[in-house]
Amino acid sequence: MTNGGYEQAKGYRNVLERLGEKIPGFRGFQDRELRRDVDKMQREHLAAELGRLKGIVRDKARSYTDAGQIGALNGFDRLDRQLDGLSQAVRFADYGASGLFDAVKIGDAELQQLYEFDLSVLEDLAALEWDLAALPAPGVAGTGPDALGQAQQRLRALDDKWRQRERVISDVVQS
Repeated sequence: MTNGGYEQAKGYRNVLERLGEKIPGFRGFQDRELRRDVDKMQREHLAAELGRLKGIVRDKARSYTDAGQIGALNGFDRLDRQLDGLSQAVRFADYGASGLFDAVKIGDAELQQLYEFDLSVLEDLAALEWDLAALPAPGVAGTGPDALGQAQQRLRALDDKWRQRERVISDVVQS
């Protein structure tokens, strides 16, 4: 989610919330709540995308099952479990102790770092989707395991990257 997402979310505030910004100390509280909301929306979007990719994996696995190529199912099952694990990690990430939502003023430049990281995760998801789309149909000789392995490798890298997000948030807070 880019800085535009933050600005768009701010625009959705009602008149009472904007009036509350005039009350000393309330704006900091409101901005923290907005950061929580934007972070939650971002994580829900990522988790939904992972769920959609999981559906693609299941459809591909079903086509292999229907073609009687049961040997490939272990790889699809592993990919399905990896997607599920990452989806759960994204959906239920708890950054409350990280300081991102503390009363500390987080500047636009620092938030931009986090948004750029999140955008790179979305780009990695798009690349993973491309890998899944490139999985050959059952019966295409010799390319299935390699393509499936490439998708699994990309997903492992994405999982590792996601686990670095807490460090990115910590760096943003300490800036």
